[in-house]
Amino acid sequence: MVRRTPAAAGRAALAAWAEGDATRQTLATAVRFTLEELAARAPGRSVEVRVPPLGAVQCIEGTTHRRGTPPAVVETDAQTWLELATGALAWPDAVAAGRVQASGERTDLAPLLPLA
Repeated sequence: MVRRTPAAAGRAALAAWAEGDATRQTLATAVRFTLEELAARAPGRSVEVRVPPLGAVQCIEGTTHRRGTPPAVVETDAQTWLELATGALAWPDAVAAGRVQASGERTDLAPLLPLA
């Protein structure tokens, strides 16, 4: 996987977000960095993780998805994603609260989170 977000910029954006900076640029950089980190740690193309409108990645080994709507999708907002990625929110709690929509096989990301 080719990273588009430099690690230093991603870490800086995560730190700024953790300190309360919720500007679009900070959110976008932090979300893209953490999505890229997820894809690097769990390579594959069987699950698409979406954080609209800021980013999406395909990850996790299994059936390869090529066109159209993938059979396994996880979708959430930027705030929830960053809370999950940093460990501020647990996966089961986010799902139970309806903050994450997950459908299809292999969409339980609990074993992969937190990332940071």
